[in-house]
Amino acid sequence: MKRRSFLTALGAATAWPLVARAQQPALPVIGFLSSASPRAFAHLVAAFRQGLQTHGFVHGRNVWIDYRWAEGHYGDLPAMAADLANRKVALIAATGGVVSARAAIKATTTVPIVFVVGFDPVKLGLVASLNKPGANATGVSIFTTELVTKRLDLLTKLLPQMRTVAMLVNPGAAVTRIEIGDTSAAAQQLGLKLVTIEATGEGDFEAAMQSAVKQQAKALLVSADPFFTSRRARLVALAAQHALPTMYPLRVYVEAGGLISYGTELPWAYHQVGIYAGRILKGAKPSELPVMLPSNFDLVINSATAKALGMTVPPEISALAHEVTK
Repeated sequence: MKRRSFLTALGAATAWPLVARAQQPALPVIGFLSSASPRAFAHLVAAFRQGLQTHGFVHGRNVWIDYRWAEGHYGDLPAMAADLANRKVALIAATGGVVSARAAIKATTTVPIVFVVGFDPVKLGLVASLNKPGANATGVSIFTTELVTKRLDLLTKLLPQMRTVAMLVNPGAAVTRIEIGDTSAAAQQLGLKLVTIEATGEGDFEAAMQSAVKQQAKALLVSADPFFTSRRARLVALAAQHALPTMYPLRVYVEAGGLISYGTELPWAYHQVGIYAGRILKGAKPSELPVMLPSNFDLVINSATAKALGMTVPPEISALAHEVTK
């Protein structure tokens, strides 16, 4: 209860000041709902606000953004979403994965919702179709989880002698079973043994890494769950400590010192969510805004990390990379 009270107080203090409401009663309010933490996702908030600005909306001037951060405690999201819906916000930006989108959609059938998810929203039941969402929700799908097959293939090229690979998952995430199933099928096709290691809290990371090493995994895949993204510095440090070559879903891990990543640029996705939010504030209906999909996927390699692991990046991988950091 102390933690929930703290989050409520923090939200009230930083998101929707009474003074601001009194001075600017006509300001539309956007509820920004996230499963993650504000510090780790600050650059994504900036991208979202830049998207809003393309339609002339600036926080504090002609729109107010009311933030709700679950900080990895997914069980808090339904209450946060319901609170935003009860406040009759102009729209909800449901970010940080499927859990936020589901919480928002369950909380309201009338408030417009713009989401960003890493899986097919049709398969998840979030929208009726990509072209015609059909209800009060639309957004961006970056298909992060569908890329596990490609990530695994890249790992085999980077480590041709690899026979066992570990995959770090959060058992509480909405699409974990699907992600494991897809990765298991890809591993089988490549003649690899896949072992899954689980973490539901940061305190589980060390034991998970030790489990991967004990099971003789020669590399690690990190799930696309936002919980891990928020704690990327710790994961990258542990991967280095255990000398585990690791494939990540997003470039922010590589920027933090991780070895390699393959996926969509998250700032692009959040910028698009901001653009859609601006369009809705100007009268567009979510049911008529197609779910946006990425057209580019980036392969990023950290050459300094590869050197520290005693690895030589094959020319064919370097040639495919969009960026090789030093």
